[in-house]
Amino acid sequence: MTSSSAASLHNPYFSQNSGQKDIWSLINETAAAAQAESGKPIVNLGQGFFSYSPPDFAIQAVNQTIEKAQFNQYAHARGNPNLLNQLAKLYTEELGRDVSTDNLQITTGANEGIFSIFFGFLTGGDEVIVFEPFFDQYIPNIEMTGAKVKYVELKYPSKFDSQNVSGDDWEVDWEGLENSISDKTKIIVINTPHNPIGKVFNEEELTRIGQLAIKHNIILVSDEVYENLYYLPKFPRPANLPNLPELAERTLTVGSAGKSFAATGWRVGWVHGPKDLIPYVTAAHTRICFSTPAPLQQSVAEAFVKASTNNYFETVRKQYLKKYEIFQLVFDDLGLPYTTAQGGYFLLVNFAKLKLPDDYQYPPEILSRKTNDFKLAYWLIKEIGVVGIPPTEFLTTEKRIDLQFVKMIMF
Repeated sequence: MTSSSAASLHNPYFSQNSGQKDIWSLINETAAAAQAESGKPIVNLGQGFFSYSPPDFAIQAVNQTIEKAQFNQYAHARGNPNLLNQLAKLYTEELGRDVSTDNLQITTGANEGIFSIFFGFLTGGDEVIVFEPFFDQYIPNIEMTGAKVKYVELKYPSKFDSQNVSGDDWEVDWEGLENSISDKTKIIVINTPHNPIGKVFNEEELTRIGQLAIKHNIILVSDEVYENLYYLPKFPRPANLPNLPELAERTLTVGSAGKSFAATGWRVGWVHGPKDLIPYVTAAHTRICFSTPAPLQQSVAEAFVKASTNNYFETVRKQYLKKYEIFQLVFDDLGLPYTTAQGGYFLLVNFAKLKLPDDYQYPPEILSRKTNDFKLAYWLIKEIGVVGIPPTEFLTTEKRIDLQFVKMIMF
């Protein structure tokens, strides 16, 4: 078989969605090349992974677990019983109601958990509502099932042109949401705290979304991978709304040990929700990867035990609040507006006041993106030595206009 005839056997989905480097490769390779060329260090605020190690107690758990024979073999497809029990205990306390292991499925990272939800419930012709900006992985995960994405805006706050805003200023397009619902709508996806805005959906917003999900018999998927990085007095969850308790019966919530313990390479996540919905997630997960790395599941279980006694998550939140104070002062001094984060570790900064030289030279792979934020990100790397992520990557093509923003990731 020739290479050309073999190439004709490809999946057309990947053909139509290929040809360009992914955002992470493009930006990080640009940063590496700039550092090599200049000989000066580049400050990477767009890398998407932690620059420091997990806490000592989590590392210790890994070292001890790896020496035990039983944790070096396949884990059960549902998950390590110790981790399932720890998460059941955690969410029983968090949600104020009994959560059993029947309400949980361990997955190989949060992304595989979301992927398993989509493959467990979607078929060709179904529709999924996603709020825009969106985490980029949602879209191919949905489309590969044959389902269609319907986009609803988190509306750009006009005052962001000249002043700082909060997550609450990024309002749901409620008319757009209602108009997007049809008899084909199977799932609504939310991300709270939101990447890249840093918005935490408030109780009023979650209630309105939940009421629509109940009215139209829709599953709500709540991506809460940053659940331990919130900076408000409390973290509202759609599965725990005091004024809409019935929403919990149709909510699947996604969590992440990687984000919780600064260990994204461990690839341990989970889905929790109604016990009549979890089996479909389990069935898809079993076919996708069968089971999640056994020693790391046990290590996460032990890390949660320790974190419950040493105030680890509260300490980390305080550390991030202090980091934000320092980080935001830079942009206050520069007079550049930003969205004050309510959660996560992002800062969405408006660089519209910065005028790039008209004759600045950009490589073809930057020019091919056709949006100002890619030019801005390239210029910041080359001239200032700071890496950020162009947020148009989190928008549909028709919304990729002359935005002059960069998402900074703070670790």
